[in-house]
Amino acid sequence: MKGPLFYSKILLFGEYGIIKDSKGLSIPYNFYNGALKVDENPSEEAIESNKSLVRFAKYLRELENSNPSLVHFNLEELNKDIAKGMYFDSTIPQGYGVGSSGALVAAIYDEYANNKITVLENLTREKLLKLKKIFGEMESFFHGKSSGLDPLNSYLSIPILINSKDNIEPAGIPSQTENGKGAVFLLDSGSIGETAPMVQIFMENMKQEPFRKMVKDQFVKHTDACVDDFLQGDIKSLFGNIKKLSHVVLDNFKPMIPTQFHKLWKQGIETNDYYLKLCGSGGGGYILGFTEDIEKAKKSLKDYNLEVVYNF
Repeated sequence: MKGPLFYSKILLFGEYGIIKDSKGLSIPYNFYNGALKVDENPSEEAIESNKSLVRFAKYLRELENSNPSLVHFNLEELNKDIAKGMYFDSTIPQGYGVGSSGALVAAIYDEYANNKITVLENLTREKLLKLKKIFGEMESFFHGKSSGLDPLNSYLSIPILINSKDNIEPAGIPSQTENGKGAVFLLDSGSIGETAPMVQIFMENMKQEPFRKMVKDQFVKHTDACVDDFLQGDIKSLFGNIKKLSHVVLDNFKPMIPTQFHKLWKQGIETNDYYLKLCGSGGGGYILGFTEDIEKAKKSLKDYNLEVVYNF
C-alpha cells in the first residue's frame, strides 16, 4: 500500500504576521514530499512514525467527540492500517519550516475523512475556510496551535494567498523566468527549529506595547507590500520592501534567527547581494533568501548550501 504524494510548502511571506492578520503567500515546494505507506520490513524511522500515528489517531477520536460538526474520520479503517504498521514515508525535513506535519495531516485527511472536500470541487471561500479550520485542529496535535495553512497548501498543491484570517483564496503567481538572475532560495541553518517555543516567545513579546506597535506599523506593513509586489511581478519594489522587512526582523526577531546567522543577515542588508528572512517560525531549519543576482549571492554565501526554489 502506498498513498498519493503530498508536497512540502514554503510560506514566502507572512510568518508570525498571519497570527496578527497580515497578508501571507504560501507556495507548494515539490522538491520534498511524503506518502502513507506499509512495508514488510519497516525501518527504525517507520516504526517511530507508526507510534506517532497511534497517538495521532487517538487525538482525532477526541477531536471528533469534542467537535462533531467539524469533521468525521473512518477511524476503524485508520486504526486497522496503523495496526498493519502504516507510517508516513517522507523526505520532508522535520523542524525546517517546510511543512512536514502539514503533509502528514493532508495525507490522513485525504485517505480517512468522511465526506471530504476535494480539490476537484469548485473551491469556494467557505470550503477553503472550512478545510483550513479542520486542518488547523488536526495539526494542533503537532504544534500546540496551528493556522491550518501548511496542510491546506499541501492538500491542494496550489499557491494560497492569505488576505486575513477569514479571507483566503487560491493565488496565481507570476510564472518563473527560466534563466532569470533573480531568485528565492533556501539556506540550511544546519539545526532544527522548534515551532512551539518560538511562537511562545512571539506571543510573550506581543504583550509589550512597543513590540505590538512595531509588528503593526512595520512588520505587517512591509509583509503586505511584499505580497502585493510579488503577485504583481513588481520586482524593483519587491526588493525594496524585502530589504526593509529583513531589517525589521534582524532588529526585532533576534531569538528566531540562529546566532551564527546574525552577521550574515546584516551583511546581506549592507551589500545588497541578498536579503534573508525567516522561513516558518525560525530558530533553526531553513532561512529564506531573496536575491536579484543569484551568482552574486552564491559568491557571498559560498560556505553555505543554497537551494533555489523560484526564479525571477
